[in-house]
Amino acid sequence: MELTGSINVIGYGIAAIGPALATGMIFTAYINGVARQPESRNVLQPIAFLGFAMAEALALFGLVLAFVL
Repeated sequence: MELTGSINVIGYGIAAIGPALATGMIFTAYINGVARQPESRNVLQPIAFLGFAMAEALALFGLVLAFVL
């Protein structure tokens, strides 16, 4: 019975929770910042997208590790 593959996928599922929460917190901060000061949109938007990309990169890295290990 091959158990390591299923454990890897379970580990990835647990590891994906972190980037999902991070994405929610990033866009929450972005929306709050723009709602409080609308003219800051041009400054905050690239920062929010960069944070989103980095958080999702961690999830993709975890997915790759789940299949490699």
